[in-house]
Amino acid sequence: MISTKNLYEIGDIPQTWVFEHYLRLQEKLVGQDIKILSVFNAKDKVPSMCIYLDANHGEYRFKDFSSGLQGGHMKLVMDLYNITYSQAAVKVIHDYEEYKKHNTTADKVELVHHDRFKVTDYQIRHWNNLDQSYWLNYSISSGLLEYYNVAPLEYFTMSKEEPDGKVIDIVTKRNYIYGYFRKDGTLFKIYLPKTPDKKFIKVGNYIQGVEQLVGKEYLIITSSIKDLMAFTRLGFDNIESIAPDSENSMLPGSFVEKIKKKYKKIIVLFDNDDPGIKSMAAYKSKHGLDYIKFELEKDLSDAVKAHGVEKVKKQLSKLINMNLYGL
Repeated sequence: MISTKNLYEIGDIPQTWVFEHYLRLQEKLVGQDIKILSVFNAKDKVPSMCIYLDANHGEYRFKDFSSGLQGGHMKLVMDLYNITYSQAAVKVIHDYEEYKKHNTTADKVELVHHDRFKVTDYQIRHWNNLDQSYWLNYSISSGLLEYYNVAPLEYFTMSKEEPDGKVIDIVTKRNYIYGYFRKDGTLFKIYLPKTPDKKFIKVGNYIQGVEQLVGKEYLIITSSIKDLMAFTRLGFDNIESIAPDSENSMLPGSFVEKIKKKYKKIIVLFDNDDPGIKSMAAYKSKHGLDYIKFELEKDLSDAVKAHGVEKVKKQLSKLINMNLYGL
């Protein structure tokens, strides 16, 4: 039997090549962050998969918000082909050797960290008729917006510093820009409902609605602060609500275990689509939390917009009662 020795070991292969090759990237990774359509979700219409340089470890990683998958270059190959680490290593080595037979250019490059755009400035403005029309579509009043510290923005500025020290500023000024704030006035998210490819800009970590909890009997975890406000509008006397940063960002395990001791029951109510259902199932698997598939519309706020408060409350009440009391 004749055996051949591999020319490379897994540690010899540039991590950047793994991302570039298996994701078929159109640009070389040299320290910048990029965002692409999810390779794990064929239904992804808006880029939701991030490939970014982890500045703490000096290596690239991925996070796919559509599927919830994340990790380094080997994890990417394991998830793409549903194989073990050992199988992924064999595949990467083989594919890299085949690649080198036809490509002689150097693959290893010095990674220079590119600063990410961050919100550096903003200006709150007064509410106008456009704002009123938009939010009242979901039966969300100015009182609810004020209660949850939502404010309209005149503009916001995003800045980043290039490796050569040059600072780039981008100012966004238009209608329908809203800032989500903590009670102390700290901005944690910007919402742009009329910008389909970038509706949210995260500024900081925050469990939405947590400062408004008053200690009712039951808790609903919704997928967004808009759904949270829509749920509050329904007027359930014994149920309150919170929301994580997004349905793809799970609440910290320690926090979930803490609040489980405070409520008779906690139910998850996310969007009625594949990512939402997968996220709800993850809460069930990890924390034992039951969830509701509310199929009237994709999400709760859209249901209120399309069908009105009374119809949504009537149908949702049936599902909640079945979950809480078996009725």
